[in-house]
Amino acid sequence: MNDLLQKAVDAHGGLKRWNEISGIKVAASLTGAIWFVKSQGDYLKNVVMTVDTRKEQMTTDFPGQDKRFLFTPERLVMEKRDGTVLLERNDPEKSFEGQARETPWDDLHVAYFQGEALWTYLNTPFLYTQPGFVTEEIASIDVGGETWRRLKVTFPDMIKSHTREQISCFGPDGLIRRHDYTVDILGGATGLNYASEYRDVNGIIFPTKRRIYAYEGDYQLVPEPLLVKIDMGEITLQ
Repeated sequence: MNDLLQKAVDAHGGLKRWNEISGIKVAASLTGAIWFVKSQGDYLKNVVMTVDTRKEQMTTDFPGQDKRFLFTPERLVMEKRDGTVLLERNDPEKSFEGQARETPWDDLHVAYFQGEALWTYLNTPFLYTQPGFVTEEIASIDVGGETWRRLKVTFPDMIKSHTREQISCFGPDGLIRRHDYTVDILGGATGLNYASEYRDVNGIIFPTKRRIYAYEGDYQLVPEPLLVKIDMGEITLQ
């Protein structure tokens, strides 16, 4: 583990504490322009996500609705609370092939995008210590009077995320400030994912507010529209 990753892992609670848990349960609202572009505005406005910290899978419950998503990279299911399958899709990443910016999404497109995104976000930076991840510190940047150290992360093929190579930016305290990437299933659309409002949840530090915008050129923010807005409520560790 390089110096920057070690600092980030320690700042977010440390690997010893992280290895004591197996899941994270988060009540959250995921809104923003991207969902409206894809004809699914406010679909994820009030959800409860249960994220596995040891393998790539996540369950999303919809309070007040008789449905939930089961996400893994290989298979998606939308089912009733009693387990009755409503929709399912194998090899779901392939369903995005040939889509354009305005192509509407169905329920399982939403489930896949949300799954690969939130599983990554909620497991960062501890995720980067897993076998197969390659990390390298690259040039720092100055943002808003702070120096942010940057970690370039190459994901292994077995993990599905926005794209294979991503950058995490950490403040002087070691906490994540921004996550930079492109999104393969959106045709390489850009994302600057700003993280803030950190909360200590039984020894693990989470940013509970995320605001995601597009960028141009050398990570120059495009301020409008706000693509994704994530606000987290209650968080419990399992």
